[in-house]
Amino acid sequence: MGATTIAGLVIAAIGILGGYMVEGGTIPSLINIPGFLIVIVGTLGATVISFPPAQLKSIPAGYMRSLKGGDNAEPHEMAAHLVTMADKARREGLLSLEEDAQSMSDPFAKKGLMLMIDGTDPEALRSILEIEIEGAAKRETEKAEVFKAGSGFAPTLGVLGAVMGLITVLGGLGGAVEDLGHGIATAFVATFYGVGFANVVLLPIAMKLKGIAAEEQAVREMVLEGILSIQAGDNPRIVREKLQSFLPPELRTSDDEDEGAGAGRAAA
Repeated sequence: MGATTIAGLVIAAIGILGGYMVEGGTIPSLINIPGFLIVIVGTLGATVISFPPAQLKSIPAGYMRSLKGGDNAEPHEMAAHLVTMADKARREGLLSLEEDAQSMSDPFAKKGLMLMIDGTDPEALRSILEIEIEGAAKRETEKAEVFKAGSGFAPTLGVLGAVMGLITVLGGLGGAVEDLGHGIATAFVATFYGVGFANVVLLPIAMKLKGIAAEEQAVREMVLEGILSIQAGDNPRIVREKLQSFLPPELRTSDDEDEGAGAGRAAA
């Protein structure tokens, strides 16, 4: 996940800057400290005004999350693990899963399994985990909204920077034509900063965070269904079929593959 984010940024930079240089532009001509301050610092300030402190604290974490991706286990691995646990529960009982539950790296799956092992009523268990899913989705959406809002402020502030630069240029009319052209070009660098920052950094991060949140929600819903099936004592084959429906076709496995994977884990 992180590799695709970095690769996308590199590709975008090559495309934009490469195209600019093919047209005869130079990288030094894009360096403009006043434009940077107006757009980048101005966007940060407008974003700070727009959101409460609790959401603003998520900016660094959200950026790193967009680079690294989600924390959940791969969905097909989680599905296979739950099928194995369903088989073990039918043979040895729910209490035999306590050690497996404690070793789960996914906090949501661990919480649900421990509630199941503790004998929580199925309806109460479903309600608790559904609230957890909805709460997590809401928090992740709020993180994405911060970056989405910034992507709206940046182009506008870029135009503002260009206008401010033109005011300075027009105020100095009467000088050399070369100086006038250079001043106008410099003024429009702020617009470049605003549009580029919004569409290459902020908006893609917001979309990536929403994508990660959607993937994690799908995994959590799959885990919820798996836990309830284990609690109900469903046949492992039935559990597998239920969980496979949450996976894309290319990640689904056959009965033989699941049995082979389960045997390998048991031998380990």
